[in-house]
Amino acid sequence: MIQPGFKSRPTYEKLKPDPFAKSNIVIVDTEGSDAFVDLAGAASAEFLARTTVMLDRESASDDAVANKVRATNVGNLWTFPTLETLIARFDSVLAISKMGTRIYAAGREPLIGSVVKTAIGHGVSYTSVYREHRGSLKRRVQCVHCKGYTENVTTNPVRCTHCGLTLLVRDHYSWRIGAFQGVCIDAEKPGEVPETKVDFA
Repeated sequence: MIQPGFKSRPTYEKLKPDPFAKSNIVIVDTEGSDAFVDLAGAASAEFLARTTVMLDRESASDDAVANKVRATNVGNLWTFPTLETLIARFDSVLAISKMGTRIYAAGREPLIGSVVKTAIGHGVSYTSVYREHRGSLKRRVQCVHCKGYTENVTTNPVRCTHCGLTLLVRDHYSWRIGAFQGVCIDAEKPGEVPETKVDFA
């Protein structure tokens, strides 16, 4: 079901410290916290001192993840109960950030996409955000017909949670909206829908 060859399909590399950044904002979820710990292992004490980690704890059931990040001697650690609250705070932080601030995102694609989308809203190019994928392949999908978003998509096709259409989840991705594209799969022959498969677990 996945269409090969889409140039917009996100690609990721391992996080690396930017030694020239005046300050660093690192946004991670539970899975992405391991990427930060790896980054910290390659970073100087000065780098860590000017770094703030924003942790989405939605999938963390205890303090183990926060303690692991804190053990790196990072300058600041802020935890948030949901990705939505984290992104709201990140947005306000970017509004007062100065030139020389480097942004990092690590974890699941919905988190990375939300971080990049917010950064773009403040004039930051998506290529300037360091990104590393860790954990689930769940996707955030925008229906091209009603423009609604369906979160944590694992199957293809998937039913739009807004308009109810059955969508083919394409590999076409937009950093501007932070989502993959979903297109009605049975537009020409209503009701003729292929078997649903788990493609993004």
